[in-house]
Amino acid sequence: MKKVLVLHGPNLNLLGTREPEIYGSATLADINNLLKEDADKAGIGINFKQSNYEGELIEAIQQSSDYDYIILNAGAFTHYSIAIRDAIASVRTPVIEVHLSNIHKREAFRSNSVIAPVAVGQICGLGVGSYIAALQYIITELTGAKKNGK
Repeated sequence: MKKVLVLHGPNLNLLGTREPEIYGSATLADINNLLKEDADKAGIGINFKQSNYEGELIEAIQQSSDYDYIILNAGAFTHYSIAIRDAIASVRTPVIEVHLSNIHKREAFRSNSVIAPVAVGQICGLGVGSYIAALQYIITELTGAKKNGK
């Protein structure tokens, strides 16, 4: 069975109450449940991990060889964690970087991602839809489904 690992970085455990004007009202459990439903429908396994600790995220990336893709919201680590960037570059598992908010429309320090250059792609600014779009891309890639129904 094809499998996806979803990694949620620091402070994402506070979704739903943390700055809802920026991050929306969906909780982390809401996001995970939506992704699980879509993955189940596609016959793809999906696992989730949230950590506020850089090293735990790095270890999850390093141990990702059983997964076909990683969806990663590294939170604030996006902007400065060379260690997470290097972990991604060191494994064969492709990573899609996601963010709930549009990091390019926020404070200047948030617009830089050290992860983007080693990721398959970056999806941001769509709220929960950023995660859903990443998973839909992965489902298309893993199931061989053609875009536009072709």
